[in-house]
Amino acid sequence: MTIKEYDVVALTNEIQAVHQNTHQPILLRHGQVGTVVMSFADQAYLVDFADAQGETYAMETVPATQLMLLTYEPMLVET
Repeated sequence: MTIKEYDVVALTNEIQAVHQNTHQPILLRHGQVGTVVMSFADQAYLVDFADAQGETYAMETVPATQLMLLTYEPMLVET
């Protein structure tokens, strides 16, 4: 499955980031959820990480190999 802009993704690895407002170092953990806002030739993605109130706390470029596309609907199985 190809990741596209506005897809919801989760990190498969921990990555270090900088908090957007406080500029303090933070750790984005395995499973941290974000929204893709830009693709770099499907090799890496700019991901917006926001809290439950929708406030962005980090925006990081993440390699495609460290992201998992989240899905909400099951895939139909051909019989």
